[in-house]
This record gives sequence, C-alpha cells and structure tokens, in this order.
Amino acid sequence: MPVLKLGLPKGSLQQSTFALFQKAGYRIIVRERSYRPSIDDPEIECLLFRAQEIARYVERGVLDVGLTGKDWIIENEADVVEVADLVYSKTTTSPYRWVLAVPEDSAIRTVEDLEGKRIATELVQATRSYLARHGVSAEVEYSWGATEVKAPLLVDAIVEGTETGSSLRAHHLRIVDTVAESTTKLIANKAAWKDAWKRAKIEVLSMLLIGALEAEGKVGLKMNVPKDKLDAVSKQLPALHTPTISNQVDSDWVAVEVIVDKHTVRDLAPQLKKAGAEGIIVYPLNKVIY
Repeated sequence: MPVLKLGLPKGSLQQSTFALFQKAGYRIIVRERSYRPSIDDPEIECLLFRAQEIARYVERGVLDVGLTGKDWIIENEADVVEVADLVYSKTTTSPYRWVLAVPEDSAIRTVEDLEGKRIATELVQATRSYLARHGVSAEVEYSWGATEVKAPLLVDAIVEGTETGSSLRAHHLRIVDTVAESTTKLIANKAAWKDAWKRAKIEVLSMLLIGALEAEGKVGLKMNVPKDKLDAVSKQLPALHTPTISNQVDSDWVAVEVIVDKHTVRDLAPQLKKAGAEGIIVYPLNKVIY
C-alpha cells in the first residue's frame, strides 16, 4: 500500500494543528515522547518535527508533505511546492509576525539606524535579507533562546516572532518595523507532487484542511418564512450563494437555509425576524468546501 509521509509541527503549533486536522476529519493521537503520531488513515504516516526543520526535510524527500511557516521556508531557502496557505496559529488566526524590536529608550527609530549595530534572532537569513533590502550593514547573530532579554545587555536590537506583541511589551521593548509575516503553509516535495497518487492524496488533504478553516468563520442559518415575506427576508441575506429554499407541508410557508459569516449573525438574526422569518436556527459548521 502506498503511504504519504506527513510532517507535523512539534511545539507551539502542535495543539492547534491537531485540532485543525480533527475538524478536517482526521484523528491524530500522539503518545508521550513519541515522534510518530498515529492517524486514522492507513495511507498517511505522520512524523513530528520542529517547524523550523520541516521545510528542509520536505525538500530532501524525508517527508512528502508537511506543515510549516512561510518564515521557515524562507529561512531554509527550501525549494518546495507551496500547496496551500493555512491561516491559523497557536492563539490567533492572524499572520505571525517577525518584528524588529529595540529597548523602549533606544535611539534607534528606523532600520537605517541599525548601521553597524548588532542584532540577535533565530531568523538569521531572513533578517540579513531584510537588512540588505534596506542597504544596511549590521551584524546578525543566531539566538538560541531568551532573545527578548538580550537587548540592550548583549545586542542593540532583536528580531523576534510575535502574535500579539504582549511579551515584547512586558520586556520593555518597542517595535520598530515588521521584518516578515508568516502563515502556516502546506508544502510538498517536488517529486511527490509529480507522483499521481501522492498528488491526489495531498490535494484531498489540502481541500479538507482549507474547508475546516473556512468553516471557522461561518455558520449555517435555518428559518421558516411565509411565502409572502420571502422577498423581504431574502434581501437581508448576505449569502455565500443563493439560499436553499424548500417547500413545507403548509403550502404558505417555505424553509430557508443559508451560510453566512459568523460575525454578522448578531445583527442579522433580528433583521430576519423583523422581515418575517420564524424559527431561526443558528448552527456551527464543520467544513465549508467550495
């Protein structure tokens, strides 16, 4: 039986990645100290690696497909196929940012002020490329951790990843600029992508993961509507497509079903009620596949 080798990120993204796979229809179980999670698909073999390493292993063919950040694809200069952009992270659905930060009382205000200065970061190659784009010559050293405490004791500035900026503020650091933005990517090895069976398997995986993400921001709406109020109710619906309308036993009524953005429901439901809808039901979605 052919098998697709899938790399999953270990660490901060692990829990949110497993949750996304569960919503997509895959059940993944990882035992303590194990790097080989089990998945309820006999055609997929899972391996856990640090997100920083996955792009490199996908490029080499150790993995057929994997999930990692765009930042680590850039950092490793990995030659891979970017199959899908999966906008999720460990705490938010916003892109992960790598920012240039300095102590609050630093005289550094722009990237140009870094000329001749020293910067600590885990994202060394991307930071060097950023400086080169701005024509700035500065020393960039690899940080093995605790990067936020190194300025100003050891370096003049840091480039650190953040989702909310709260940790930087807690360490009395000020953001100067965004060096790179990153979202999670589903990537494939080029040889695997050319293999018909593996590509088909990867495309199904991509479709289900994207569908699970799409569903997070939407809900389904069901309601009963008198036929003479149908036009008034339909005008209130910002539908993904036109609403589904079904006849009821009572020939004067129809059932209307539609998918809408989750954030609109609070205002939309009262408008639908006012327009004549009754028995309005709001329900969560598992996947939305276009």
